[in-house]
Amino acid sequence: MSQLKVAVVVGVGTGLGSAIAHRFAGEGFSVGLIARSAKTLANIQSDLENLGSKALSVTADVTDPVSLAAALDLIKLELAPPDILVYNAGIFKVNGILELSPEEFEYCWKVNCFGAFVAAQQVLPAMLEREKGTILLTGATASLRGSARFSPLAVGKFGLRALAQSLAREFGNQGIHVAHIVIDGMINTPNIRELFPQVEEDNLLSPDAIAETYWHLYKQDPSAWSLEMDIRPAVEKF
Repeated sequence: MSQLKVAVVVGVGTGLGSAIAHRFAGEGFSVGLIARSAKTLANIQSDLENLGSKALSVTADVTDPVSLAAALDLIKLELAPPDILVYNAGIFKVNGILELSPEEFEYCWKVNCFGAFVAAQQVLPAMLEREKGTILLTGATASLRGSARFSPLAVGKFGLRALAQSLAREFGNQGIHVAHIVIDGMINTPNIRELFPQVEEDNLLSPDAIAETYWHLYKQDPSAWSLEMDIRPAVEKF
């Protein structure tokens, strides 16, 4: 009997992270879920299990390499080394340079970039041994443009994009597909609808539609891999 494939999603919330977990679970993957909120994780794990999928949720702090490594080790032990890692953790903070403390700036960079480095280090050895694996990194508009008062997000997302490029060029010829996804717009989540009630639904990205893009990236043939993909609502100006 062939072993079930494993997908790990780091940064699982009620929006995109949950949608990605459900998309891969729907294809028969066992899913490892990592986030800070035990309550959110428990709800998503329960939902996946009710749909007949195998899931394991582990709380972790992506800014702490020991915490994140321990979470990934547990998933590898209880499920298996992942076939795909999705780094979806992110923090959005708007503040001017003179209003930010060094600690706030560092924390944002760690969530948006450093955690992805730690996670990649943890999953790459098994992928290299199999000569096959996928790492997908969730970017943003700020991956390409550092707007005023957006430095806490932009610096980390610029770094995440650079990490994706370096990983792809180092490990692509060893069977590891690394891709960076630029999400250009706001995702349709309960938090966003609460914060921006005036925004029409057509102006928001559907989490399920984004998750479908992640699935297609995973399924890409090695003869035609994407390093970067940008996605946005049809009405978004760019």
